[in-house]
Amino acid sequence: MKTRFVLINTSHAGNVGATARAMKVMGFGDLVLVAPRWANVLNREETIQRASGALDVLKNARIVATLDEALDGMTHLCATAMTPRDFGPPTKAPRAHFAELLGQTDLLSKEELLAPAATGLKPDSVAFLFGSERFGMQNDDVYRCHVALSIPTDPKFGSLNLAAAVQLIAYDWREALGGFSVQPATAEAKLADAAEVAGMLKHWEAALTDIGFLDPASPKKLMPRLNQLFNRAQLSPEEIHILRGVAKAMSQKAAVPQRRAAPSKVSPLGGQGSTGTDERGGSISTGKTAKPADTPDGK
Repeated sequence: MKTRFVLINTSHAGNVGATARAMKVMGFGDLVLVAPRWANVLNREETIQRASGALDVLKNARIVATLDEALDGMTHLCATAMTPRDFGPPTKAPRAHFAELLGQTDLLSKEELLAPAATGLKPDSVAFLFGSERFGMQNDDVYRCHVALSIPTDPKFGSLNLAAAVQLIAYDWREALGGFSVQPATAEAKLADAAEVAGMLKHWEAALTDIGFLDPASPKKLMPRLNQLFNRAQLSPEEIHILRGVAKAMSQKAAVPQRRAAPSKVSPLGGQGSTGTDERGGSISTGKTAKPADTPDGK
């Protein structure tokens, strides 16, 4: 559906650039500025910087003197106004209004379904109007619109930056029109086939036996349970290689004889000590022995 974003009396060049960026990421490109503060706003450095690559939107944007010129050819007009008014078009949340506008009744609440619709015909074009950063939209501009869109915010603080409001409206409108699919950030994972899983399980069965965890004479249901576990994990070929590496390391560790600490030696006379070798290779004792008692003859 033809869609146009209209900025009225915009005072900050950066907001124009940020609006172009917000539009482009949602696939919209029709931008019209009504009497902006700067006549050369589309070429100002701040505008270009904030556009962050959306230069085609700025290049195709138009600057006009009146709102009538900006709305030429548009059939459904949506104001964006949060200030309460005692008169004017109905105030609606963007998503609810878009669902109603496009006949998406499955997305409407019971209250919205019972509310009288303004028209049963779908428009062929939609324009979203945004007022100046400081004052918003003038009443006369709001009155000519079919609806006043109000973005649901915290009741205690509803102040939105102009470009942020454009981004939210553009996102909700794009989603109502069908949206974009999510682009995967990584390649789709390839799953290991049954033969690779079976081979890895054989490897693990041998490794678990080597470390004494699995008794081949009484395996019970250990391996079938591991098979189910790995099936749920949906392993990739690379993960199969990792698990095989773990099994190999277990078997290698089990094959290395474990060294036991040598027991301490006790001297025949009860002294605790250790032995070593002298320079000639003979044994020497470093233990303490009890002093023998004197013999009866004094020797």
